[in-house]
Amino acid sequence: MTSFVTTVGAVVLRSAVMTASGTAGHGDELAGYGELSELGAVVTKSLAAFAWDGNPAPRVVASGEHMVNAVGLAGPGVASWRAKELPALLGRGATVVGSIWGRTVKEFADAAEAMRDAEVVALEVNASCPNLDSRREIFAHSASATSEIVEASLVAGVPLWVKLSPNTPALLEIADAALRAGASALVLVNTVLGLVIDVEARRPALGNGGGGISGSGILPVALRAVYECREAFTKTPIVGVGGVSSGADAVAMLMAGANALEVGTATFARPRAPWIVQEQLSTWMTKHGVTGIDQLIGAAHD
Repeated sequence: MTSFVTTVGAVVLRSAVMTASGTAGHGDELAGYGELSELGAVVTKSLAAFAWDGNPAPRVVASGEHMVNAVGLAGPGVASWRAKELPALLGRGATVVGSIWGRTVKEFADAAEAMRDAEVVALEVNASCPNLDSRREIFAHSASATSEIVEASLVAGVPLWVKLSPNTPALLEIADAALRAGASALVLVNTVLGLVIDVEARRPALGNGGGGISGSGILPVALRAVYECREAFTKTPIVGVGGVSSGADAVAMLMAGANALEVGTATFARPRAPWIVQEQLSTWMTKHGVTGIDQLIGAAHD
């Protein structure tokens, strides 16, 4: 019998397949398409300690098979989410991973404090945010800044999964800094920086100018990040995200070294994508005589 059970550090997940932050909303929006309790976890859209309207419209644009977005982390704030959205998720039997963001170290600390005692199994710390204390440099592009927000987020009292950016040549150094600061796991990766031009309007298509590219085309980027981090940090829990849209993609992510994976942009075209990926993963495992996820994790390094 095939088992999807996996662990990310101390967190035991019923399945290696989760939703990705930002693509399944803040609550139980996907419940009409599948049982949330069957997935490893629902990873919420990132939340600050305060409500935030996000970037000016338009916020999302298609570019071939890819999506480019500059939503700007819009959200209701942790307190409102805990009161209005979290109960619905828990009522569906979902395992919940909260996601937090901030523009300063203090804002990360505030968001983490606001998450204290929430019924979440872990916090995903979205380090791919502009740091207002450092001329808007992205936190995840600096080892010291990443270390600071991880340390600040420890106040939440739950395992911290730190989501890092692929847009830096110093990924291994930054990952090491996150782990030394107290991160329990690495989440690899966030979107790839990009720009779309509206050739009729002769200007950037997004209201914020540039944005983040996601979709199946960034899978090789995510796989390389996971593979290199698994080589460098052999015992560190890793969650792979970026471009996963099929069971074969999931197998590749696990073989690269991920303990679990997240399905994101594919959900916009097919809201059942996380369940479809899980079903296809099961079919692949059965066909190849694989009975447990642990038999796949890091297999490409053997």
